[in-house]
Amino acid sequence: MNRSREFTITLPAWCGTLEASLPERIPDRDERMRLAVELSRRNVEEATGGPFGAVVSTRDGRIVSIGVNRVETDRCSSAHAEIVALSLGQAALHTWNLAEVDGAPLELATSCEPCAMCLGAIPWSGVGRLVCGASKRDAEATGFDEGERSADWVAMLERRGIEVHTEVLRAEAARILHDYRERGATIYNPG
Repeated sequence: MNRSREFTITLPAWCGTLEASLPERIPDRDERMRLAVELSRRNVEEATGGPFGAVVSTRDGRIVSIGVNRVETDRCSSAHAEIVALSLGQAALHTWNLAEVDGAPLELATSCEPCAMCLGAIPWSGVGRLVCGASKRDAEATGFDEGERSADWVAMLERRGIEVHTEVLRAEAARILHDYRERGATIYNPG
């Protein structure tokens, strides 16, 4: 068996075009969430991955990285939008700890509350704020298995010094999940 010793997650070409069109800063939290929702929408429309998008930014709104779900397209179960955005942010800033960079604490805006895997990655990434759109219930109603998560997940993150905002533009974000299912796209790891 020929074993691979590396893997790559690649954003679709349209992400580069979208990034190039962004202003230098997006200072409003809701506008950064709107960008995360737009990423999820475009990923569905372009058929380049699942219905999830994420944005890492500095406290004053400078976009550090974006991410979209690449599970199917890159054949990698961990290629969730949050993991992709965090990993690209860490690569861009040359650190595994986003708490140690200029502009920290950094924010992760994600079109949906984190699944069990992404929830585990958030504290270790070094972000200081998490902003979520759709809820876990919205993702599960679509058919996705979001994994086990304690009922006090928000308090757990807050105890670790991470500010959490949920249901920001929830209806808009949840609509993308619904649209994805209506298109008959793959619901991987269904619950």
